Formats: sequence, C-alpha cells, structure tokens
Amino acid sequence: MTKKKWAMLKLVGLLAGVVALPVLVGGCSAGSSTASKGGTLTYWSPYGGDSLKWDQWRIGQFQKANPDVTVNLIATPSGGITNGKLLAAIAGGDAPDIIISDNASAAYSFAANGTATPWDMSKVTLKIADLLPGMQPVTQINGKTYLLPQDSNVIMLYMNTKLFQEAGLDVNNPPKTIDDLDAMAAKLDSISGGNIQRFGFIPWLDYGGDNAFYWPWMFGATVYDTSSGKLDLTSPQMVSVYKWMNKYAQKTSPTTMKGFTSGFGALFSPDHPFMTGKVAMTVVGNWFTNALRIYAPTIQYAVAKVPAPEGGRAGGTVFQSNVYLLPKGAKRLDLAYRFYNFCETTPILANDFDIWRSIPTNDKQFDEVSWTKKGDPIYKIERELANSPNSGTPALTKVAAELGDDLNALRDDVIYNNRDPLPLLQSLQDKYTKELAQ
Repeated sequence: MTKKKWAMLKLVGLLAGVVALPVLVGGCSAGSSTASKGGTLTYWSPYGGDSLKWDQWRIGQFQKANPDVTVNLIATPSGGITNGKLLAAIAGGDAPDIIISDNASAAYSFAANGTATPWDMSKVTLKIADLLPGMQPVTQINGKTYLLPQDSNVIMLYMNTKLFQEAGLDVNNPPKTIDDLDAMAAKLDSISGGNIQRFGFIPWLDYGGDNAFYWPWMFGATVYDTSSGKLDLTSPQMVSVYKWMNKYAQKTSPTTMKGFTSGFGALFSPDHPFMTGKVAMTVVGNWFTNALRIYAPTIQYAVAKVPAPEGGRAGGTVFQSNVYLLPKGAKRLDLAYRFYNFCETTPILANDFDIWRSIPTNDKQFDEVSWTKKGDPIYKIERELANSPNSGTPALTKVAAELGDDLNALRDDVIYNNRDPLPLLQSLQDKYTKELAQ
C-alpha cells in the first residue's frame, strides 16, 4: 500500500462509523489462563446481523468462564482493516487488543505493512503444522506468525433444484467445466425483449464479486508469487477471467444489467436473488446454507464444486478464513491470548460449525463435527475442497487490500463499459510493480 494511501486511510478511519456493543461481565475453563490479571479486553469483530448475534453469544460464554474480564466489543467491517478505522486507532494510541477479520488477504496486507504484532506461539494451543496445507501460508510473514485462523469456509456452487428441473437440467449432474456452466446458465436464462426475468448465473454476484481474487484463482492465475516476489496481472488466465465475465454482461445492455442487479437483497435477507428465483445458480460460501435455512426454508437446492476452465484449479477453493490479528500497540495482550485460546476450545468451535457449516483448520477435526457424523453430503464436499491441493489463499502481498479494490473497479469497467481488460490490467501491473519495489 502506498504511503499516500496509508495516510489517507488514517484520516478516513477517523470518520468511519463503527458500532460499539459493550457486553456485560458474565465466569475459568479450558483455554483460559490464570497467569494474567483481569480487566477490560477491547475486541473488534467483523460480523454483522446473525453473525454478530453468534459472536455476542461467544463473548457471553467467555465472560461466564472469565468473570474477571469485561469485553468491550466493537463491530466494524473486516475488523477495521478495510475502512481505515484500525490504522487510525493504532496511530492514535488506542489500538484494540485483538481483532478478527473476515478478509484474510486484506489482513495479510495489513500485517505485512508493519502494523501488527506477531503471535508468541508458545502461548497458544494451535500448531501451524497441524493446519490444512493450503491454510498455512496465510499465517506466515517473513518467518513469523501474524494471523491465526478462527475457522474457515469454502466456496461452492448453489443450484436451485426447481429451476433446474424446469429447464430440463439435473442438479445431480452439475457443471464440471466453465463451458458446462455457461451452457447451463444459458438454458436457465429468462430474457425477453431486453427484459430480464431471470439470469442463470452472474459471475460477479456474491462471493464471485466480493473477493476480487476468487475467479483469477479458479482460472489458474497466480496474482502474486510469494517465492519470487513477482506480481502477474497480465497473464492469459487473468485476461480470460474478465473476458469471460463480459460475455455474461453482453447478454443484455449495461443499463439493464445494472438495473436488474441493483434491486438484489443481501445474502441474509429473503430478497436475495437466489431465494427469489431471479438467479438460478450462485457462487458463495457454506454460510449461505444457514441463510437459506432462515430466510428461504422451503427452497430446494443442491451444491457442487465450482467448475474451473482447462488449466485452472479444478476441485479447489479459496479459503475464506476468519483470522485473528494482534494490532501493534495493543495494551492487553495477556487477555487477547486468553480470549483466543477460549474461542478455539471444542464447545465454542462445535457451535460455530453446527450453525454455519464452517470447517475446522485441520482435517482430523472434521471427524468430530456433527455434520460429518450425520453424513451430510454438503459437508462431505466441503472436506474434499478443504483437502484439495488446488485450495489456498491468493494474493498474499502487502498490496492485496488496495489491489483488490482496483481489480473490482477494473471488472466493473469491463462489464459495464465493454472495455478490453488487457490494457487495464497492464496499467495496474505497472502501478503495483513500482509500489512493491519501494
């Protein structure tokens, strides 16, 4: 991240809104430490809505087991990383003691810019060697551990069973390649005279749009090579991603497309387009199963591994990991370690997995999860994705946060203005190559 951008974030952070949610003291159990004195732990959470309610429950359990600790909970997107709030707090000498971010690439970028404290691994229950292989790289920067995963999620293709049947398709025979996906999407489309009733699939909807590095990863691109320190934004795979997306945009006019998608509801709302039947397939994480349970309990759906093109990372996923980070300047690291170790105990994690179908950080733990014991077919797919050699966390670089924003802006330029992606990618390549060299 450039110094100019970093300085601007300091100012933005002062203005960025957060929700302060004090949690009352509750009482020591496994995972808590008796070596530290009590007091107030300031914890920043990335969650909102139903996820925040679960986080408040977890904090309540921590305080029942640790009656000498009061948790000052602040809810802010990405744990304050992407809105500049965390950087402003550090600069102002008021850093929280611990945060969780639901954007691992942005958290990695934040830590790589020297604004985090490395974990003392002798004080935590986790062993890096026990993590799933694809999850290990995100924890390490220059040989030190800066991020610890709370849990992770995998990304899957959700298919509306009823709409598949109406189109003469079978959810039990999901697309295996991008060509298959495109062909099925075309059969599921309902577009007449420029009016859209339904899209079979929109590549930039949900996780496909939220994470700028997801489709490049699936198409086989290596945005940043950690071993060589090289950035590669102009590879054939990168160009293919945006040309592929643009084919979907060109099914109708940019104005019509914008109007159609602007009315979509959020993931956790009954107005989400998958729930209303305006989109027949979407790419999103395992947490969406809980959204469907709550807001669309009658909808019939199936999930599958997201297809990849030839030469892509077939059978893989981007790990959407929630990660703990210790900000520079944190005053109560003793309480931060106590909180982390409690949150990683079996009862807390079991509740997490039960609700969200989240995945554990190592394969052996899968056997103890209720979904595995019940033989849940969705969780079986999740475990396969988690263990795939094609799964990992892309763009582990100090410019990841800013680059992700720029790539999303580039995508919008391509799909709404029908721009050639290569010159746009070359411009970003030049920009960030210089930045990384500084």
